[in-house]
Amino acid sequence: MTTKDTRPHGGSTTGFGTPAPSDRNSLSVGSNGPLLLHDVHFMEQMAHFNREKVPERQPHAKGAGAFGVLETTEDVSRYTKAALFQKGASTDMLIRFSTVAGEMGSPDTWRDVRGFAMKFYTSEGNYDIVGNNTPVFFLRDPMKFPHFIRSQKRLPDSGLRDNNMQWDFWTLNPESAHQVTYVMGDRGLPRTWRHMNGYGSHTYMWVNEAGEKFFVKYHFHTNQGMEFFTNAEAADVAGSDTDFHRRDLFEAIERGEHPSWRLDVQVMPYAEAKDYRFNPFDLTKVWPHADYPLIPVGTMTLNRNPENFFAQIEQAAFSPGNTVPGIGLSPDKMLLARSFAYNDAQRNRIGTNFHQLPVNKPRTEVNTYMFDGQMAYDHSGSKPVYAPNSYERGWSDGPGEPEEIWAVDGELVRSAYALHSEDDDFGQPGTMVREVFDDAQRDRLVDQVSGSLLGGVTSPVLERAFEYWKSIDAEVGKRIEEKVRAGGAGEPAEGMGEA
Repeated sequence: MTTKDTRPHGGSTTGFGTPAPSDRNSLSVGSNGPLLLHDVHFMEQMAHFNREKVPERQPHAKGAGAFGVLETTEDVSRYTKAALFQKGASTDMLIRFSTVAGEMGSPDTWRDVRGFAMKFYTSEGNYDIVGNNTPVFFLRDPMKFPHFIRSQKRLPDSGLRDNNMQWDFWTLNPESAHQVTYVMGDRGLPRTWRHMNGYGSHTYMWVNEAGEKFFVKYHFHTNQGMEFFTNAEAADVAGSDTDFHRRDLFEAIERGEHPSWRLDVQVMPYAEAKDYRFNPFDLTKVWPHADYPLIPVGTMTLNRNPENFFAQIEQAAFSPGNTVPGIGLSPDKMLLARSFAYNDAQRNRIGTNFHQLPVNKPRTEVNTYMFDGQMAYDHSGSKPVYAPNSYERGWSDGPGEPEEIWAVDGELVRSAYALHSEDDDFGQPGTMVREVFDDAQRDRLVDQVSGSLLGGVTSPVLERAFEYWKSIDAEVGKRIEEKVRAGGAGEPAEGMGEA
């Protein structure tokens, strides 16, 4: 007897042919709890995703960076004991800018989100902040991440990028609306990396000397001012110089024009997170400044170019799982997944011992029981390779730093929301369109979106895209539909949203 398959479209399976429990939600302890190692399907999906492309990064393949220094000029010790954020601290650092969707050889001026990854070589070990030039992201659950990236890449038959594929994914995942509004607006085309902001995007945890916990968001505001390309300018630059952003940064630093950013943080007291009006760990949301104003911390300045691009930039490896005392993770599911996936991607892309490379090596002494493997260089001599041991090599015992762990309890669930009162997908992007954008920005948004939709988007995706934008803002959505129906739009830029 054959059992009828009642899953939508037949459903999906694991790599071993058994029905997949979910391709949308990972397994966690309660809606805001930690992810589970025994969520085998999620682990299999992420581990396989990290090995899809070699040796380019997958995603963020096209990028460049520079070295610099973070100077902490303000006293934020009431919030964190982390050494790099103590007033007067000066910390060497590395930053890598990138595009998300484009391959290694793609123009770096295409419309896209820009990666904003930072490595701080602190006196307590390396601390990485892996963010973007926008304060939000397309997704709140990492189970969708491989699917999202594939939807922005290329079709399996023609090998071409495809607007219909992009909009199909976005409109089937309305949580993307906030980030799509950002990327379809002016911020999708920064004039240079020097003229854009950066954000940690995720919510992190800070802990002070007394053990008090806070949740924080990082904001790096450019001191050069925000500047953007028009669609026509970006298309022209992409056709004449595919490395424009890379060249601009290198040459600016070379001639002594050192770009800088002001670091501010938003701080939420630990107890307020549970009952805040929306889920503060949702990566598709921002915290209103009226609720949590910016608190100044210091200044980040880039003052030194790499001496060897491959060794110091292409082999640079970042992971938000690399934290230091006084800084921890949060219940943000995307952050928790990235804390595993980023280092795992580098083990595949660069090698097992990528952390021993000079650009990734901390300035502090390392005593780790990870040993051997590909390209092992550092070693512990004849000391014991196991712990505990009775000899001269130190080892740790105990549960770790309990003050950097949040409290949680609940059933194992696959849940998209924590059911806060304002957990919705269209409220914040609607506010941005109506209250942040001016008339000219709204006009450009309508032109960009309608131009993208005219670039090969078909039914039923097209009709869903109209409803998507009407849900963000009724008037803007109406204008987009009218422009598409009439067959006229502005000139879309190359890259995301145009293909």
